[in-house]
Amino acid sequence: MYQPSAPTMQPSRPEAAPFTAAPQAPRGAVVPTLEISLQRLEEIVDQETHALRTRKAINLKEFNDRKSQALLELTRSLRHIQGVGSDPALTARVGALKVKLAVNQAALKVHLEAVREVSTSIADAIRQAESDGTYTQAISSAVRRPL
Repeated sequence: MYQPSAPTMQPSRPEAAPFTAAPQAPRGAVVPTLEISLQRLEEIVDQETHALRTRKAINLKEFNDRKSQALLELTRSLRHIQGVGSDPALTARVGALKVKLAVNQAALKVHLEAVREVSTSIADAIRQAESDGTYTQAISSAVRRPL
C-alpha cells in the first residue's frame, strides 16, 4: 500500500535580505580542497580510460555522473582562488589532468565508433531480414544505369 512520505520543510529564507557571496576562504584552506577535487577527477578518468582500454563492461552513465560531480566540485574549488596568484604545482596538476582527459576522450571516441559500427551492422541485418526483395532489384538497377 502506498503511503506518501511526510512533506519536507524548506528552510525559510528572508525575502528582504539581498544575496551575498560567501566570504572568500583563505588560500591555504582552499588548496587542499582543490587538490582533493583534482585527485578525485583524475582517479575517475583513469578508471574509465582503463576500463575502456581493457574492454571491460562498464556503465558509461555512471562514469559520466561521477565525472560531472567531480567537475562541479573542482569548479567550486577554483572559484575560491580566482584572482590569486597561480601556484606552479597546481598549474602542472591541471596540465596533467588535461592530458588524461585527452587520452580519455580518444578512448571514448574509439568506443563510440565501435558501437556505431555494430549498431549499423545490426540495423542492416534487420533491414535485409525484413525485406522481401521487392524494391531491392529496382534500386540496384537504377544505380547501375547511366543517366
